[in-house]
Amino acid sequence: MTIGRTENELQEISLLGNKTQYKDDYAPEVLESFQNKHPENDYFVKFNCPEFTSLCPKTGQPDFATIYISYVPDQKLVESKSLKLYLFSFRNHGDFHEDCVNIIMKDLIRLLDPKYIEVWGKFLPRGGLSIDPFANYGKKGTEWEKTAYKRLHYHDMNPEFVNNR
Repeated sequence: MTIGRTENELQEISLLGNKTQYKDDYAPEVLESFQNKHPENDYFVKFNCPEFTSLCPKTGQPDFATIYISYVPDQKLVESKSLKLYLFSFRNHGDFHEDCVNIIMKDLIRLLDPKYIEVWGKFLPRGGLSIDPFANYGKKGTEWEKTAYKRLHYHDMNPEFVNNR
């Protein structure tokens, strides 16, 4: 077993160590991945983004959320700085909460082809109402497809106590 990454393995990652350039609008092209050195192991990777911002497509008002991304990688993992820049690119993007969550999930599926992924947005209330969309996916024909079904089916059977976050 090799410990660490070779220069060849690190060539796929271009954002780390370079000056950060922030995109003005939705930018899925900034997402980068790298090889999973442990594809034989099933394990979760979880990201929490407590400063997610997008815009209401109708009013242009900002929406604030914590976005939770959990996935079981197959051959690839997402590079965290690229994920941060990608999520930041929603800052001036107008879409409904449910759309943002599904777009994020689908972009990561295209990039990573994970065994399983779920994206949960916990949006702060606006107009007295908070919205918490949840989307997930399990690779077709695997046990993870069944997990996705069960997880979605029983997703919020014991809802949390929400006190305006």
